[in-house]
Amino acid sequence: MLEVRAPRWRRHLAFLGAAVAGPTLAAGTLLASPAHAAPADDIRINEVVTTGSVNDSIELYNKGTATVDISGWILKDDNNSSKYAISSGTTLAPGAFRAFDVHNAFGLGSSDKARLYLPDGTTMVDSFSWSSHSSPSWSRCPDGTGAFGSAAVTLGAANSCGGGISPQAWPGSSSVATADASNVFGQDLSGLYQEGSAMWGAQNSGKLWRLVRDGSGGWKPDTANGWTSGKTLRFPGGSGTPDSEGVTLTGAGSAGGAFVASERNGDASGTSRLSVLKYDVGGTGTALTATKEWNLTSDLPSVGSNLGFEGITWVPDSYLTASGFKDESTGSAYDPNRYGSHTGGVIFVGVEGTGMVYGYVLQDSGTYTRVASIASGMDGVMELQWEPQAARLWVVCDDTCDGQHRTMQVNASGTFATTAVYNRPSGMPNINNEGFSVAGADECVSGSKPVYWADDSNDSGHALRKGTITC
Repeated sequence: MLEVRAPRWRRHLAFLGAAVAGPTLAAGTLLASPAHAAPADDIRINEVVTTGSVNDSIELYNKGTATVDISGWILKDDNNSSKYAISSGTTLAPGAFRAFDVHNAFGLGSSDKARLYLPDGTTMVDSFSWSSHSSPSWSRCPDGTGAFGSAAVTLGAANSCGGGISPQAWPGSSSVATADASNVFGQDLSGLYQEGSAMWGAQNSGKLWRLVRDGSGGWKPDTANGWTSGKTLRFPGGSGTPDSEGVTLTGAGSAGGAFVASERNGDASGTSRLSVLKYDVGGTGTALTATKEWNLTSDLPSVGSNLGFEGITWVPDSYLTASGFKDESTGSAYDPNRYGSHTGGVIFVGVEGTGMVYGYVLQDSGTYTRVASIASGMDGVMELQWEPQAARLWVVCDDTCDGQHRTMQVNASGTFATTAVYNRPSGMPNINNEGFSVAGADECVSGSKPVYWADDSNDSGHALRKGTITC
């Protein structure tokens, strides 16, 4: 059923449809005529997810050229009594995406609608209806203007509209060797970050390791300064057990603190807590209490408590500004100066449950701003790694995606886009690699340098493996 706008609007009806395998889709959108266009007409329902870990989610997109204040706008399903009011202070910059988790207000069924209204609750801006659950997402292609069809979940970022890059062979040796002694770490070793002659490792059980070279091309625990068995991590105040999945450093190195990605508190494992935690790693104690926490849970689509942050890395402001990186929050070129004191770059985090990558400016004050939302094109993201030598972002999946790796760089539009897709080395089994680290340019020998993986499952009694890539 189509609803009629208030009399002050000139109307015409545009039906958007797409034939896909399975259900017949129909999207009905009420639009103002060009002569009476207003910024509100540029806001479109762009993606709907009814199943999976981010079910009951509706994404809006601004296809126009001006920022639109959508405070108080209302989302409904096919029931007029079901309402989700968008919070005060919410705006959409040109080209920006924003996903809303509406499950506390209503559920999206297998045959249902998503409708968007102005704050008066009767003036409909856009609508979309479907006759079966999303598989896994109903997405407009192109964004904001096209017909709805079945696609990958990309909530908060551009829809997956095809144009993929074919995978190619691993850009290094096909052989892989173990890089640790037998059963040193056990299971759950996840994120990695190499800092010269040291390697940092995050373990899901709330532990951070500092590793040193073992003399045979691998790594062993540092036995100095309390690191022998790894250090126990705590949230600010000394409580809880962070489910620590990833670790990175900024341009200041470990002297500037280690940044750890955590998806939940292990002491309350059924609840998501998507946080970046900062630790001072210069002491000698065997436990570390976070000096700062940026809890990003409320800013992101809901995911299962064990499907949250897996990867984390830091990209310097110098690269972002030189490459013309576009700030999602403003719709303009990224300007680090507008954020005051921060890490000197952007912290990127990867989400396992959605395959999304998000970029945040984390200010020293404890505030944060999301400046990027990137669809990886993979079912999950387990690790992120910035490689300064090649100025590229590595996005890594585990055995869920057969060990696929992708590289990304900022494109001419100012957004991170995939530049290459690599299969895992043929000599490595399809194991649960949740960590990945790239050696620095100083380790290039005859055109190759080492890379390392952390196997969360400790297959064959080894958690670390070593390979190479071309320099």
